[in-house]
Amino acid sequence: MPLIPEEPQIPESAQGPRANASTPRPVPGPRSAATPRPGHPVPGPAKPAPPAPRPQPTSDRPRTDRPENRSAPQLQLIPASADGALDAADEALDLLLDSGRAPGDVLVLTTGEQHPWATHELSFGEAAYWAHHEAGDDVFFAGAASVDRVGTRPVVIVAVNGDDAVADVLTGARERAGALLIVCGDPQRVDAVLGAGV
Repeated sequence: MPLIPEEPQIPESAQGPRANASTPRPVPGPRSAATPRPGHPVPGPAKPAPPAPRPQPTSDRPRTDRPENRSAPQLQLIPASADGALDAADEALDLLLDSGRAPGDVLVLTTGEQHPWATHELSFGEAAYWAHHEAGDDVFFAGAASVDRVGTRPVVIVAVNGDDAVADVLTGARERAGALLIVCGDPQRVDAVLGAGV
């Protein structure tokens, strides 16, 4: 087809940068879905800060495993359903670790089904599981059946993800929390166990 004078031909060298761009821009891909080991968080989007700490009510019950001069730990309540309690506990743990808290300072307890990390650690046997607890250099995860066996740590996080052992786990958690007790669960249930004003 012959060129019409009103339609001049544009040489290839004058077509601009799009004609010369032979390399496409990199496009970010999906992030890994692997769960990070506690104490080694994967960077991701910023998470909301947990609610402000609430003072814990005092108890008249004698405490045999606490020094007399130790004050009660601060209590933070993160409202969550039983189905969402483990996720809320994991987010609280990530926030603590991101803020500089040492992994060995944290104990995570569940009132129902075991946390997946407890199940993973128990797959290596009871002796290895409890040796991990005694080492005290990483986050330790335990279920309701182990509450009486775990030691005191500066921070205890409880996921209220089951009905059977709520009172035992919350009471044991309060006794084992050195500075901070974080409870992820239904506020009415937590209030019924730990007292008014929670």
